[in-house]
Amino acid sequence: MNFSGDLDAWRALPAQQQPEWEDPGEVRAVARELSKQPPLVFAGECDQLKQRLAEVARGEAFVLQGGDCAETFEGSNADAVKNKLKTLLQMAVVLTYAASVPVVKIGRMAGQFAKPRSKPSEVRDGLELPAYRGDAVNGFDFTPEARRNDPWRLLRAYHCSAVTLNLCRAFTKGGYADLRQVHAWNQDFVAGSPAGKRYERLAGEIDRALTFMKACGADPDEFHTVEFYSSHEALLLEYERALTRIDHLSGLPYDVSAHLVWIGERTRQLDGAHVEFMRHIRNPIAVKLGPTSTADDALALIDRLDPEREPGRLTFITRMGAGKIRDVLPPLIEKVERSGARVAWICDPMHGNTFEARGGHKTRRFDDVLDEVTGFFEVHRALGTHPGGIHIEFTGDDVTECVGGGHPIDEDDLHRRYETACDPRLNRSQSLDLAFMVAELYRKAV
Repeated sequence: MNFSGDLDAWRALPAQQQPEWEDPGEVRAVARELSKQPPLVFAGECDQLKQRLAEVARGEAFVLQGGDCAETFEGSNADAVKNKLKTLLQMAVVLTYAASVPVVKIGRMAGQFAKPRSKPSEVRDGLELPAYRGDAVNGFDFTPEARRNDPWRLLRAYHCSAVTLNLCRAFTKGGYADLRQVHAWNQDFVAGSPAGKRYERLAGEIDRALTFMKACGADPDEFHTVEFYSSHEALLLEYERALTRIDHLSGLPYDVSAHLVWIGERTRQLDGAHVEFMRHIRNPIAVKLGPTSTADDALALIDRLDPEREPGRLTFITRMGAGKIRDVLPPLIEKVERSGARVAWICDPMHGNTFEARGGHKTRRFDDVLDEVTGFFEVHRALGTHPGGIHIEFTGDDVTECVGGGHPIDEDDLHRRYETACDPRLNRSQSLDLAFMVAELYRKAV
Protein backbone atom coordinates (compact mmCIF):
# COMPACT_ATOMS: atom_id res chain seq x y z
CA MET A 1 0.00 0.00 0.00
CA ASN A 2 1.27 3.47 -0.85
CA PHE A 3 1.06 5.19 2.51
CA SER A 4 2.73 8.38 1.32
CA GLY A 5 -0.24 9.33 -0.90
CA ASP A 6 -1.95 12.69 -0.50
CA LEU A 7 -2.07 13.42 3.22
CA ASP A 8 -4.49 16.29 2.56
CA ALA A 9 -6.94 14.44 0.32
CA TRP A 10 -9.35 14.26 3.28
CA ARG A 11 -9.95 18.00 3.00
CA ALA A 12 -12.09 17.49 -0.11
CA LEU A 13 -14.41 15.05 1.69
CA PRO A 14 -17.18 15.54 4.27
CA ALA A 15 -15.73 15.62 7.79
CA GLN A 16 -18.19 14.76 10.56
CA GLN A 17 -17.98 15.99 14.15
CA GLN A 18 -15.63 18.91 13.47
CA PRO A 19 -16.05 22.08 15.57
CA GLU A 20 -17.37 25.23 13.94
CA TRP A 21 -14.30 27.44 14.29
CA GLU A 22 -15.03 31.17 14.03
CA ASP A 23 -11.81 32.12 12.22
CA PRO A 24 -10.22 29.70 9.69
CA GLY A 25 -7.07 31.84 9.72
CA GLU A 26 -6.72 31.22 13.44
CA VAL A 27 -7.03 27.48 12.86
CA ARG A 28 -4.28 27.60 10.21
CA ALA A 29 -2.02 29.52 12.61
CA VAL A 30 -2.52 26.89 15.31
CA ALA A 31 -1.87 24.08 12.83
CA ARG A 32 1.40 25.72 11.75
CA GLU A 33 2.46 25.97 15.39
CA LEU A 34 1.56 22.35 16.05
CA SER A 35 3.49 21.21 12.99
CA LYS A 36 6.67 22.66 14.52
CA GLN A 37 6.34 20.74 17.82
CA PRO A 38 8.37 17.61 18.62
CA PRO A 39 6.66 14.25 18.11
CA LEU A 40 4.83 12.78 21.09
CA VAL A 41 5.62 9.22 19.95
CA PHE A 42 8.08 7.72 17.50
CA ALA A 43 7.63 5.60 14.40
CA GLY A 44 9.55 2.68 15.90
CA GLU A 45 7.22 2.60 18.90
CA CYS A 46 4.20 2.53 16.59
CA ASP A 47 5.74 -0.36 14.67
CA GLN A 48 6.40 -2.20 17.92
CA LEU A 49 2.74 -1.85 18.92
CA LYS A 50 1.75 -3.12 15.48
CA GLN A 51 3.81 -6.25 16.16
CA ARG A 52 2.06 -6.70 19.50
CA LEU A 53 -1.36 -6.30 17.87
CA ALA A 54 -0.37 -8.86 15.25
CA GLU A 55 0.21 -11.26 18.15
CA VAL A 56 -3.29 -10.40 19.41
CA ALA A 57 -4.78 -11.10 15.97
CA ARG A 58 -3.00 -14.48 15.95
CA GLY A 59 -4.50 -15.35 19.35
CA GLU A 60 -1.23 -15.02 21.26
CA ALA A 61 -1.98 -11.96 23.44
CA PHE A 62 -4.79 -9.85 24.90
CA VAL A 63 -5.33 -6.06 24.81
CA LEU A 64 -6.23 -4.00 27.85
CA GLN A 65 -7.11 -0.52 26.61
CA GLY A 66 -8.56 2.03 28.99
CA GLY A 67 -8.66 5.44 30.58
CA ASP A 68 -10.85 8.50 30.78
CA CYS A 69 -13.85 9.07 28.54
CA ALA A 70 -12.49 12.58 28.02
CA GLU A 71 -9.26 13.78 29.57
CA THR A 72 -9.16 17.29 30.99
CA PHE A 73 -6.36 19.80 31.13
CA GLU A 74 -6.80 19.97 34.90
CA GLY A 75 -6.36 16.21 35.11
CA SER A 76 -2.96 16.27 33.42
CA ASN A 77 -1.08 16.11 36.71
CA ALA A 78 1.11 13.54 38.42
CA ASP A 79 -1.45 12.24 40.92
CA ALA A 80 -4.27 11.80 38.40
CA VAL A 81 -2.02 10.14 35.82
CA LYS A 82 -0.45 7.85 38.43
CA ASN A 83 -3.86 6.74 39.72
CA LYS A 84 -5.09 5.83 36.24
CA LEU A 85 -1.84 4.07 35.40
CA LYS A 86 -1.90 2.22 38.72
CA THR A 87 -5.39 0.90 38.00
CA LEU A 88 -4.38 -0.15 34.47
CA LEU A 89 -1.31 -1.97 35.85
CA GLN A 90 -3.38 -3.73 38.50
CA MET A 91 -5.89 -4.88 35.90
CA ALA A 92 -3.07 -6.04 33.63
CA VAL A 93 -1.45 -8.03 36.45
CA VAL A 94 -4.76 -9.73 37.20
CA LEU A 95 -5.24 -10.64 33.55
CA THR A 96 -1.65 -11.75 33.00
CA TYR A 97 -1.44 -13.92 36.12
CA ALA A 98 -5.01 -15.19 36.43
CA ALA A 99 -5.57 -15.77 32.71
CA SER A 100 -1.97 -16.71 31.83
CA VAL A 101 -1.92 -14.43 28.80
CA PRO A 102 0.49 -11.65 27.71
CA VAL A 103 -1.33 -8.32 28.01
CA VAL A 104 -0.77 -5.39 25.64
CA LYS A 105 -1.31 -2.27 27.74
CA ILE A 106 -2.77 0.71 25.87
CA GLY A 107 -3.90 3.84 27.68
CA ARG A 108 -6.86 5.84 26.55
CA MET A 109 -4.57 8.63 27.68
CA ALA A 110 -2.27 11.43 26.52
CA GLY A 111 -4.57 12.72 23.80
CA GLN A 112 -8.22 11.88 24.54
CA PHE A 113 -9.21 15.55 24.82
CA ALA A 114 -12.01 15.62 22.23
CA LYS A 115 -15.41 13.94 22.08
CA PRO A 116 -18.07 13.52 19.38
CA ARG A 117 -21.49 14.85 20.32
CA SER A 118 -24.99 13.91 19.24
CA LYS A 119 -25.99 17.58 18.93
CA PRO A 120 -23.81 20.59 18.03
CA SER A 121 -25.40 22.82 20.66
CA GLU A 122 -26.95 22.67 24.12
CA VAL A 123 -29.87 24.67 25.54
CA ARG A 124 -30.30 25.55 29.23
CA ASP A 125 -32.94 27.95 30.52
CA GLY A 126 -33.46 29.33 27.05
CA LEU A 127 -29.73 29.93 26.41
CA GLU A 128 -28.22 28.02 23.48
CA LEU A 129 -24.46 27.50 23.40
CA PRO A 130 -22.08 25.16 21.54
CA ALA A 131 -21.94 21.65 23.01
CA TYR A 132 -18.91 20.77 25.10
CA ARG A 133 -16.62 18.87 22.73
CA GLY A 134 -13.76 18.22 25.11
CA ASP A 135 -11.03 20.47 26.50
CA ALA A 136 -9.24 20.48 23.12
CA VAL A 137 -12.14 22.52 21.72
CA ASN A 138 -13.94 24.42 24.49
CA GLY A 139 -14.62 24.55 28.23
CA PHE A 140 -17.10 22.57 30.30
CA ASP A 141 -18.70 25.56 32.08
CA PHE A 142 -21.97 26.67 30.51
CA THR A 143 -20.98 30.23 29.66
CA PRO A 144 -20.46 31.92 26.28
CA GLU A 145 -16.79 32.47 27.11
CA ALA A 146 -16.11 28.85 28.09
CA ARG A 147 -18.13 27.30 25.26
CA ARG A 148 -16.44 29.28 22.50
CA ASN A 149 -14.71 26.85 20.12
CA ASP A 150 -11.13 28.04 20.58
CA PRO A 151 -8.50 26.52 18.23
CA TRP A 152 -5.64 27.58 20.51
CA ARG A 153 -6.86 24.88 22.89
CA LEU A 154 -5.43 22.37 20.40
CA LEU A 155 -1.97 23.58 21.29
CA ARG A 156 -2.71 23.21 24.99
CA ALA A 157 -4.02 19.69 24.32
CA TYR A 158 -0.67 18.87 22.71
CA HIS A 159 1.28 20.15 25.73
CA CYS A 160 -0.97 18.31 28.21
CA SER A 161 -0.55 15.14 26.14
CA ALA A 162 3.21 15.59 26.33
CA VAL A 163 3.07 15.98 30.12
CA THR A 164 0.86 12.90 30.51
CA LEU A 165 2.99 10.78 28.21
CA ASN A 166 6.20 11.84 29.94
CA LEU A 167 4.69 10.89 33.31
CA CYS A 168 3.56 7.52 31.95
CA ARG A 169 7.03 6.83 30.56
CA ALA A 170 8.64 7.81 33.85
CA PHE A 171 6.32 5.59 35.88
CA THR A 172 6.56 2.56 33.57
CA LYS A 173 10.32 2.73 32.98
CA GLY A 174 11.54 4.20 36.28
CA GLY A 175 10.75 1.37 38.69
CA TYR A 176 7.12 2.12 39.59
CA ALA A 177 5.89 -0.64 37.25
CA ASP A 178 8.31 -3.23 38.66
CA LEU A 179 6.35 -6.39 39.45
CA ARG A 180 7.72 -6.26 42.99
CA GLN A 181 5.50 -3.20 43.41
CA VAL A 182 2.27 -5.21 43.10
CA HIS A 183 1.54 -4.73 46.81
CA ALA A 184 2.51 -1.05 46.79
CA TRP A 185 -0.06 -0.32 44.04
CA ASN A 186 -2.74 -1.54 46.44
CA GLN A 187 -1.74 -0.04 49.80
CA ASP A 188 -4.33 2.75 49.70
CA PHE A 189 -7.08 0.45 48.53
CA VAL A 190 -7.06 -2.99 50.16
CA ALA A 191 -8.79 -2.22 53.47
CA GLY A 192 -12.17 -1.02 52.27
CA SER A 193 -12.68 -2.87 49.01
CA PRO A 194 -13.57 -6.51 48.28
CA ALA A 195 -11.78 -6.17 44.93
CA GLY A 196 -8.73 -4.77 46.71
CA LYS A 197 -8.64 -7.70 49.11
CA ARG A 198 -8.96 -10.18 46.27
CA TYR A 199 -6.16 -8.41 44.42
CA GLU A 200 -3.97 -8.52 47.54
CA ARG A 201 -4.30 -12.30 47.71
CA LEU A 202 -3.25 -12.55 44.06
CA ALA A 203 -0.33 -10.17 44.72
CA GLY A 204 0.83 -12.53 47.47
CA GLU A 205 0.88 -15.41 44.98
CA ILE A 206 2.89 -13.29 42.53
CA ASP A 207 5.35 -12.39 45.28
CA ARG A 208 5.95 -16.05 46.08
CA ALA A 209 6.40 -16.87 42.40
CA LEU A 210 8.91 -14.02 41.95
CA THR A 211 10.84 -15.08 45.05
CA PHE A 212 11.02 -18.64 43.74
CA MET A 213 12.22 -17.50 40.31
CA LYS A 214 14.86 -15.22 41.80
CA ALA A 215 16.09 -18.07 43.98
CA CYS A 216 16.47 -20.08 40.77
CA GLY A 217 18.52 -17.29 39.23
CA ALA A 218 15.79 -15.92 36.95
CA ASP A 219 15.17 -12.17 37.08
CA PRO A 220 14.33 -11.00 33.54
CA ASP A 221 14.20 -7.33 32.54
CA GLU A 222 10.51 -7.71 31.66
CA PHE A 223 9.72 -7.89 35.39
CA HIS A 224 11.05 -4.38 36.00
CA THR A 225 9.50 -2.23 33.28
CA VAL A 226 6.29 -2.19 31.27
CA GLU A 227 5.53 -1.56 27.61
CA PHE A 228 2.86 1.14 27.63
CA TYR A 229 1.23 2.66 24.56
CA SER A 230 -0.98 5.71 24.11
CA SER A 231 -4.17 5.98 22.08
CA HIS A 232 -7.08 8.31 21.40
CA GLU A 233 -9.88 8.87 18.94
CA ALA A 234 -8.51 10.72 15.91
CA LEU A 235 -11.48 13.07 15.85
CA LEU A 236 -10.06 16.55 15.20
CA LEU A 237 -8.47 16.20 11.81
CA GLU A 238 -6.62 19.53 11.82
CA TYR A 239 -4.83 18.40 14.99
CA GLU A 240 -4.00 14.93 13.65
CA ARG A 241 -2.78 16.26 10.31
CA ALA A 242 -0.56 18.87 11.98
CA LEU A 243 1.06 16.10 14.04
CA THR A 244 1.71 13.81 11.08
CA ARG A 245 5.38 13.48 10.21
CA ILE A 246 7.41 11.66 7.56
CA ASP A 247 9.70 9.17 9.30
CA HIS A 248 13.28 9.87 8.24
CA LEU A 249 14.22 6.17 8.18
CA SER A 250 11.32 4.73 6.20
CA GLY A 251 10.07 7.83 4.41
CA LEU A 252 6.53 6.93 5.52
CA PRO A 253 3.98 9.13 7.33
CA TYR A 254 3.10 8.53 10.98
CA ASP A 255 0.60 10.38 13.14
CA VAL A 256 2.91 11.12 16.06
CA SER A 257 0.10 12.27 18.37
CA ALA A 258 -0.29 8.66 19.67
CA HIS A 259 0.84 5.12 19.05
CA LEU A 260 -2.65 3.98 18.06
CA VAL A 261 -5.50 6.17 16.85
CA TRP A 262 -9.04 5.08 16.16
CA ILE A 263 -12.05 6.11 14.08
CA GLY A 264 -15.27 6.43 16.03
CA GLU A 265 -18.67 4.94 15.28
CA ARG A 266 -19.92 8.36 14.17
CA THR A 267 -17.05 9.05 11.74
CA ARG A 268 -16.38 5.72 9.98
CA GLN A 269 -18.06 6.66 6.68
CA LEU A 270 -16.19 5.04 3.78
CA ASP A 271 -16.39 8.23 1.75
CA GLY A 272 -15.64 10.46 4.73
CA ALA A 273 -12.61 12.50 5.72
CA HIS A 274 -11.60 10.37 8.73
CA VAL A 275 -11.25 7.12 6.80
CA GLU A 276 -9.41 8.95 4.03
CA PHE A 277 -6.93 10.50 6.45
CA MET A 278 -6.32 7.29 8.37
CA ARG A 279 -5.64 5.16 5.31
CA HIS A 280 -2.52 7.22 4.60
CA ILE A 281 -0.81 6.99 8.00
CA ARG A 282 1.42 4.09 9.01
CA ASN A 283 0.28 3.72 12.65
CA PRO A 284 -1.74 0.76 13.82
CA ILE A 285 -5.35 1.96 13.65
CA ALA A 286 -8.73 0.88 14.99
CA VAL A 287 -12.36 1.40 14.06
CA LYS A 288 -15.35 1.37 16.42
CA LEU A 289 -18.24 -0.79 15.18
CA GLY A 290 -21.68 -0.18 16.70
CA PRO A 291 -24.89 -2.24 16.58
CA THR A 292 -25.84 -1.03 13.09
CA SER A 293 -22.57 -2.32 11.61
CA THR A 294 -22.81 -5.06 9.01
CA ALA A 295 -20.29 -7.61 7.80
CA ASP A 296 -20.13 -5.76 4.50
CA ASP A 297 -19.28 -2.55 6.39
CA ALA A 298 -16.41 -4.36 8.11
CA LEU A 299 -15.08 -5.83 4.86
CA ALA A 300 -15.26 -2.48 3.09
CA LEU A 301 -13.32 -0.86 5.94
CA ILE A 302 -10.67 -3.59 5.70
CA ASP A 303 -10.33 -3.03 1.96
CA ARG A 304 -10.02 0.72 2.47
CA LEU A 305 -7.74 0.79 5.51
CA ASP A 306 -5.79 -2.46 5.26
CA PRO A 307 -5.83 -3.61 1.62
CA GLU A 308 -2.55 -5.52 2.02
CA ARG A 309 -3.84 -7.38 5.10
CA GLU A 310 -0.85 -6.32 7.17
CA PRO A 311 -0.75 -8.12 10.54
CA GLY A 312 -1.45 -5.72 13.40
CA ARG A 313 -2.52 -2.88 11.13
CA LEU A 314 -6.28 -2.92 11.84
CA THR A 315 -8.30 -3.53 15.00
CA PHE A 316 -12.08 -3.59 15.28
CA ILE A 317 -13.48 -2.33 18.59
CA THR A 318 -17.06 -3.52 18.91
CA ARG A 319 -19.57 -1.49 20.96
CA MET A 320 -22.88 -3.26 20.45
CA GLY A 321 -24.67 -3.10 23.81
CA ALA A 322 -25.32 -6.05 26.13
CA GLY A 323 -28.68 -6.85 24.52
CA LYS A 324 -27.38 -6.94 20.94
CA ILE A 325 -23.83 -8.29 20.91
CA ARG A 326 -24.80 -11.99 20.74
CA ASP A 327 -26.90 -11.33 17.63
CA VAL A 328 -24.92 -8.65 15.79
CA LEU A 329 -21.32 -9.78 16.31
CA PRO A 330 -21.31 -13.38 14.95
CA PRO A 331 -22.00 -12.55 11.27
CA LEU A 332 -19.33 -9.83 11.34
CA ILE A 333 -16.66 -12.18 12.66
CA GLU A 334 -17.71 -15.07 10.40
CA LYS A 335 -17.55 -13.04 7.19
CA VAL A 336 -14.28 -11.32 8.13
CA GLU A 337 -12.73 -14.70 8.99
CA ARG A 338 -13.89 -16.19 5.67
CA SER A 339 -12.30 -13.26 3.82
CA GLY A 340 -8.88 -14.24 5.17
CA ALA A 341 -8.35 -10.88 6.89
CA ARG A 342 -6.64 -11.06 10.27
CA VAL A 343 -7.87 -8.24 12.46
CA ALA A 344 -7.77 -7.96 16.25
CA TRP A 345 -11.23 -7.97 17.87
CA ILE A 346 -11.69 -5.88 21.03
CA CYS A 347 -14.84 -5.37 23.09
CA ASP A 348 -15.91 -1.90 24.24
CA PRO A 349 -18.67 -2.75 26.76
CA MET A 350 -19.19 0.85 27.83
CA HIS A 351 -20.69 2.91 25.02
CA GLY A 352 -23.64 0.67 24.18
CA ASN A 353 -24.89 0.47 27.77
CA THR A 354 -25.56 4.04 28.85
CA PHE A 355 -28.86 5.15 30.36
CA GLU A 356 -30.23 8.06 32.38
CA ALA A 357 -30.74 7.40 36.09
CA ARG A 358 -33.68 8.69 38.13
CA GLY A 359 -31.78 11.79 39.21
CA GLY A 360 -30.79 12.71 35.66
CA HIS A 361 -27.21 11.39 35.76
CA LYS A 362 -25.96 9.52 32.71
CA THR A 363 -24.76 6.14 34.01
CA ARG A 364 -24.04 2.50 33.19
CA ARG A 365 -24.83 -0.70 35.06
CA PHE A 366 -21.78 -2.79 35.90
CA ASP A 367 -23.87 -5.91 35.21
CA ASP A 368 -24.57 -4.67 31.66
CA VAL A 369 -20.86 -4.01 31.10
CA LEU A 370 -20.03 -7.51 32.30
CA ASP A 371 -22.87 -9.02 30.24
CA GLU A 372 -21.56 -7.46 27.03
CA VAL A 373 -18.04 -8.74 27.74
CA THR A 374 -19.50 -12.18 28.50
CA GLY A 375 -21.42 -12.12 25.21
CA PHE A 376 -18.23 -11.12 23.38
CA PHE A 377 -16.41 -14.15 24.80
CA GLU A 378 -19.35 -16.47 24.15
CA VAL A 379 -19.46 -15.47 20.48
CA HIS A 380 -15.73 -16.01 20.00
CA ARG A 381 -15.82 -19.34 21.82
CA ALA A 382 -18.69 -20.55 19.62
CA LEU A 383 -16.87 -19.49 16.44
CA GLY A 384 -13.45 -20.73 17.51
CA THR A 385 -11.95 -17.25 17.16
CA HIS A 386 -9.84 -15.19 19.53
CA PRO A 387 -11.36 -12.63 21.92
CA GLY A 388 -8.61 -10.05 21.58
CA GLY A 389 -9.21 -7.58 24.38
CA ILE A 390 -11.35 -5.04 26.18
CA HIS A 391 -11.61 -1.26 25.82
CA ILE A 392 -13.05 0.47 28.89
CA GLU A 393 -13.56 3.91 30.36
CA PHE A 394 -12.26 4.01 33.93
CA THR A 395 -10.60 6.24 36.47
CA GLY A 396 -8.23 5.50 39.33
CA ASP A 397 -10.41 7.56 41.66
CA ASP A 398 -13.25 6.50 43.95
CA VAL A 399 -15.98 8.05 41.82
CA THR A 400 -19.68 7.13 41.81
CA GLU A 401 -20.59 7.17 38.12
CA CYS A 402 -21.55 3.57 37.25
CA VAL A 403 -23.98 1.55 39.35
CA GLY A 404 -23.30 -1.93 40.73
CA GLY A 405 -20.05 -3.82 41.22
CA GLY A 406 -18.69 -5.88 44.12
CA HIS A 407 -18.61 -2.78 46.34
CA PRO A 408 -22.00 -1.68 45.03
CA ILE A 409 -23.14 1.79 44.05
CA ASP A 410 -26.84 2.41 43.50
CA GLU A 411 -28.58 5.21 41.65
CA ASP A 412 -29.05 7.23 44.84
CA ASP A 413 -25.24 7.27 45.31
CA LEU A 414 -24.43 8.79 41.92
CA HIS A 415 -24.47 12.40 43.12
CA ARG A 416 -21.76 11.77 45.74
CA ARG A 417 -18.76 11.80 43.40
CA TYR A 418 -20.00 12.21 39.86
CA GLU A 419 -16.94 13.89 38.37
CA THR A 420 -16.73 12.88 34.72
CA ALA A 421 -16.45 15.53 32.02
CA CYS A 422 -18.58 13.45 29.68
CA ASP A 423 -19.43 9.74 30.05
CA PRO A 424 -19.66 7.65 33.26
CA ARG A 425 -16.51 5.68 34.12
CA LEU A 426 -15.84 2.57 36.17
CA ASN A 427 -14.08 3.38 39.43
CA ARG A 428 -11.04 1.49 40.62
CA SER A 429 -12.97 -1.19 42.51
CA GLN A 430 -15.30 -1.84 39.58
CA SER A 431 -12.33 -1.97 37.19
CA LEU A 432 -10.60 -4.64 39.27
CA ASP A 433 -13.86 -6.58 39.60
CA LEU A 434 -14.08 -6.57 35.82
CA ALA A 435 -10.45 -7.68 35.40
CA PHE A 436 -10.98 -10.75 37.60
CA MET A 437 -14.15 -11.66 35.72
CA VAL A 438 -12.51 -11.18 32.31
CA ALA A 439 -9.63 -13.42 33.43
CA GLU A 440 -12.14 -16.17 34.24
CA LEU A 441 -13.91 -15.71 30.90
CA TYR A 442 -10.59 -15.85 29.03
CA ARG A 443 -9.56 -19.11 30.74
CA LYS A 444 -12.83 -20.70 29.63
CA ALA A 445 -12.59 -19.36 26.08
CA VAL A 446 -9.10 -20.55 25.12
